[in-house]
Amino acid sequence: MLSIAFLTVAALSQPAPVAPDREVGFPGFNAFPLKGSVKAGGAHPYFAVMVAGSGPTDRDWSNPMIPVPSHGGREIAAWLQGQGIGSLRFDKRFIGSKDPRLDVSLDAQLGDIKAALRAARSLPEAKGKKLLLVGHGEGALLSMLAAGGADAALLLAMPGLSMGRLIVAQVKGQLASAGAPAEVTAQHLAYLEGVLAAIRKDLDLPEAAPSVAPGLTALARSLARPETRSFVRDLLDLDPWGMAQRLPIPTAVAWGDRDVQTWKPEVVPAEFKGAVIELAEANHLFKRETRAKSELSGANASTTYGDGTPLADLTPLAAWLKGLR
Repeated sequence: MLSIAFLTVAALSQPAPVAPDREVGFPGFNAFPLKGSVKAGGAHPYFAVMVAGSGPTDRDWSNPMIPVPSHGGREIAAWLQGQGIGSLRFDKRFIGSKDPRLDVSLDAQLGDIKAALRAARSLPEAKGKKLLLVGHGEGALLSMLAAGGADAALLLAMPGLSMGRLIVAQVKGQLASAGAPAEVTAQHLAYLEGVLAAIRKDLDLPEAAPSVAPGLTALARSLARPETRSFVRDLLDLDPWGMAQRLPIPTAVAWGDRDVQTWKPEVVPAEFKGAVIELAEANHLFKRETRAKSELSGANASTTYGDGTPLADLTPLAAWLKGLR
């Protein structure tokens, strides 16, 4: 009898099995076929549409530039499910494509987000729900431009500066963490400003001096790739706070306090009336980071982006979500 009782209690204490995602397809901008994954929710009145961050980041927020297996978006979707919120996350149109002629313009990518919102409204998992647009990093910027089809917005790791100014700040921070002398820093930043000016004017990139780090010239080439140059140009000088304060829907902006890619600004514009949340011991993917921010750099921060690192304490986000009506 004792062993039977023990087995019963042990069985009851096991976590409930996680229901598998449902795979879906829907037409994006100009009917381009998009693929996504749906998680069912619960009693919460909202259903989320998730928008991934910059670069070749897929629906799970996996990115080949992250050196460890990482599926942060899938984990955030599971966390949202634990708050009673189902979700649709989808691959960007260029994931898996090798066609250099593919339209990846700002209009096309915004059109895909709007299409995902329309598709979400027809999902059985979202029946009777309002829509929460969840954007991460660059996806937060795009979400604000496409938020007309949503009922609320959660902007995770939103750039607190325009993309152009943020790229300069990121590079400046990396040079500082590497202990670069002032004249070296000035030379690298002058080259970067020249690159950004060339992209704005659709000119050839400036010649890099031999002393410019190969990593910076690689970044320049990446920003100026012909197939994505117009998209980068259209994003460079967008004002994130100007967009955020004009959103007519409930909005929260959240950062991890150990994020070295995007971070909470020292001063948030008084005109922004949404919620401002900073999460303790959280990195760019809202995973737990116990190292001091002063110990982190662009090179070593990603070691805690992987699947082996648990999410940080997201209780403040849960509290905001609970208050959504």
